[in-house]
This record gives sequence, structure tokens and C-alpha cells, in this order.
Amino acid sequence: MIEARDLYFTYPNGVEALKGVSLKIKNGEFVAIMGENGAGKTTLIKHFNGLLKPTGGSVFIDETETTKVTVATLARKVGFVFQNADKQLFSETVEEEIAFALKNFGFKENIIRRRVTWALNLLDLTQYRKTSPFMLSGGERKRVALASVLAWKPRVLILDEPTIGQDHQQKEKLLQFILQMKTQRKTIIIVTHDVEFVAECHPRVILMSQGRIIADGEARKILTNPEILIQASIVPPQITQIFLQLSNLKLPREVIDTYEAREKLLNLLEKKAE
Repeated sequence: MIEARDLYFTYPNGVEALKGVSLKIKNGEFVAIMGENGAGKTTLIKHFNGLLKPTGGSVFIDETETTKVTVATLARKVGFVFQNADKQLFSETVEEEIAFALKNFGFKENIIRRRVTWALNLLDLTQYRKTSPFMLSGGERKRVALASVLAWKPRVLILDEPTIGQDHQQKEKLLQFILQMKTQRKTIIIVTHDVEFVAECHPRVILMSQGRIIADGEARKILTNPEILIQASIVPPQITQIFLQLSNLKLPREVIDTYEAREKLLNLLEKKAE
């Protein structure tokens, strides 16, 4: 579905943000892109919906080169939620914000009403239906931006730092929503520094550093490799750090989430009791 071929991008100020990035993201994949600030993560994902055009190489969405179509055309397939929600909010009320794209895409009025109500309920925003989005907290504005994209049900959903400003309950709801979208064969791409959230999700992880991809694989393999995480300025999940320090007890090193950790520790205690 998404393919970057030897992708380069240089900003007008001369900063070379991407240096020969090549990757393929298949339909229905869940991918987390991680790395230090300035690694090129956001620059990369902005190529996936045509907000940026390559200065070298190429990007394809469904075998269509992004330079050959408009951003509006790509937006119908690829929904993008910015890290700073204020960059994409402009309507007078939350309801109007969510309905805006649906109207532009030509949805019928009855469908627009249903989709808006569905998105409001999904993201706990019903009480703010008639409220200005700019009167809400940062985390709430982020949810409004997400709702405005989810309402038209794009095949690809790109989330830039989706957990910033969200409490534990909202993070859990986001996780469950992502898992639900996976069952619907939606393609989900997140850019995040939240290693604990990624550990609970178990996506494919792409690590970037200085405009290049330095690792690509299963979350379990990537997030339990301290050497490669250091290159990307990522700290291992807390539970992984504990298991790495307890490796002399013959505990497995490749543990990244609390549920698996609990199972492994109970098994160890049972063996000790025998």
C-alpha cells in the first residue's frame, strides 16, 4: 500500500531530513516509527499523504506516485492527525470540525450526522458537541482532531504523537481502538516517543536516526535490544529493563509488556516452589 524508494528530502533552509529511506508498509499493518527528535520521523510520514514531496527518490500509495496526484486526492485514503492539533482545527464548534471533511468529500447529510455522532461517542466528546475546540484542553483538542479524521474512515490512519496529553484511560481507549482498526484491515502508522504504549501494542517498529532507518522489525525484537535503542535515543520499556537485569535468574530477555512479564514471573515462582 505504501512504498518509499530511496527517499531524500531537504528543507529550504538546507537541512537534509531524509537520506535514502526505503520501506514498504502493507495493507493492514500497524507500524510505530520511533527515534530521537530530528530523526526525520514526521518528515517521513508527511510524504505518505503528499504534504511533502521528495527532493530525491519517490513515494507510492497504492502504486500511485504521490507527485502525480493532489494532497486532496491522497487525503481521501490517508488520514493524518498532527502532533499539534491546533494546526488542523479551525471550525467554530467541535461538531462542525468533525463534519467539515465529510461535507467536502460529498457525503450525504444523514450520513454526516451519523458519522459525527459516532466519532463524538467514540472519543468521549459528546458533551463538547457545540463547544469551540479552542476552549478545550490540549488532550481534548487532540481527540477532536482524531475524530475529524476518523469520521470519513480512511484506509490509512497516521497519528503523530497520539498519546501526548492523554491520561491512562484515554491511552487505553486509543489502544483498543487501534486493535479494533487492525481487525478491519486498516493501515495504522504512529510516530511516538511513548515506548510503554508501543510495548503494549506490539506493532512493527521502525527506528530512525539522522534521517535514516537503522532498525525495522517486531516490537519484541527491537525494544529488547539496548545497543540499537541507544542509537535511536530510546530507553527500553521499564519491564524490559527489569527483565534484562534479572537475566541471571534465567528469565527471558525479550519481554516488553506487563501481561507477559506476570506470566513469566508466576512460572518462575511455581518452579521454585516445586
